[in-house]
Amino acid sequence: MIENWLSVKPVLLWSDVLIAVLVLSIGLFFRHLRKNPLARARWRAVFESRAGMASFVVILFYVLIALLDSIHYREPLPAVDEQEGVHYSQDVRSVLDWVLQDLRRHDEKTYSEPLSLYSFAKENMQTDDGTVYRDFPRLRHGGQHLSDDADKTADILWRSLQAMMLGLLGSAVLIGLHMFWRRRYPDSGRTLPWWSAYLTITLLLVCSSWVLGLGGYYHLAGTDIVGHDVLYQSIKAIRTGVLIGTLATLLTLPLAIVLGISAGYFRGWVDDVVQYIYTTLSSIPGILLIAASVLLIDVYIETHPEEFNLTAVRADFKFLALCFILGLTSWTGLCRLLRAETLKVSQLDYVQAARAFGVSQPRIIFRHILPNTMHIVLIALVLDFSVFVLAEAVLSYIGVGVDPSMASWGNMINEARAELSREPVVWWPVLSAFVFMFVLVLAANLFSDRVRDAFDPRSR
Repeated sequence: MIENWLSVKPVLLWSDVLIAVLVLSIGLFFRHLRKNPLARARWRAVFESRAGMASFVVILFYVLIALLDSIHYREPLPAVDEQEGVHYSQDVRSVLDWVLQDLRRHDEKTYSEPLSLYSFAKENMQTDDGTVYRDFPRLRHGGQHLSDDADKTADILWRSLQAMMLGLLGSAVLIGLHMFWRRRYPDSGRTLPWWSAYLTITLLLVCSSWVLGLGGYYHLAGTDIVGHDVLYQSIKAIRTGVLIGTLATLLTLPLAIVLGISAGYFRGWVDDVVQYIYTTLSSIPGILLIAASVLLIDVYIETHPEEFNLTAVRADFKFLALCFILGLTSWTGLCRLLRAETLKVSQLDYVQAARAFGVSQPRIIFRHILPNTMHIVLIALVLDFSVFVLAEAVLSYIGVGVDPSMASWGNMINEARAELSREPVVWWPVLSAFVFMFVLVLAANLFSDRVRDAFDPRSR
């Protein structure tokens, strides 16, 4: 196994760098909290809520999957006679692909229902004596280890029990290590609802163990029209959802903060110009603006093929461009809020006193205005995350989202929409994408509610 990993060729995409920066930022954030008592007290109010703690664990779990899916490599091709050097595959894989290799490699011909042993569509089949008949063919991989189809239910229950016990064992080890750490440092996190985090971790590990344990024997969420495992595609789409929600949100902050605070503090012609810009931008239908920008990106890709030698590079470029476009077209709402808050804060006594003592305007903005408007920025940051995750699904559904070769929940829904009108209905691709997207958006919304309650002065 070590030799196989040493022979691969690492591939670094720009989105891989950004997800690594995201994980590093989370670590630096917790380090900053340890040194800032005021910020630690406010964030403690967020994590003292059971819903806040559980939702944060779910978000971290999604980020971990996105991180595993951001370590890319290319596998070496088998050597041929008189070959000089090593040639690598054009397919870019990730560590997550290696973890889920049983789900990735077990493809079928076409649709099959979740946990089914037979294809969803009938085919012409032939008996040994040449008689042609139509029936549901047996899957090539799903349940092939069974000697008798009647053993399927017992086999699923037994393997599920084994996988769940393994998940519970891993959860017990992690929880035990954390409880040992808490005993060594009893003052850290004494009032936090750790049992809410423990329960969430246990559920996530049990579900993960169940997927890994049964995924090599059955298609747990069925297969799509070309026979690919639907559950594998749903898990691969997590990276797209996490990155687009994070990057698009972060790209809205610089414009919104600079223009919003400038308009509220300097007023006059600066305020007029900023209001004119965001009023004009808000009057343009957002979907049309995003669609036009995405089509321009497609034209650039088609006219510069030499810059995109790999499909993954092209998909990554279009994905980052979409994040940038969403960020540039979604800053107006936060800018309005910051302008209004700055107008109020700039008239408070301590700001007027700073002006009277001759404090420079940049110092007033960074020492008095910006800290007193950061609660709005934090609330908008966590609220916009779920908005952008849903926006990607909508854009991909109408064909102007991420590249079709990139796994995303929107692409899954777009590919399966025509099958919703057939009889019988192919419902599992849409349901699988919906469940994974629903869990992420629900966790983000619950966490954002706790952040709003902790940081919004009006809620206190």
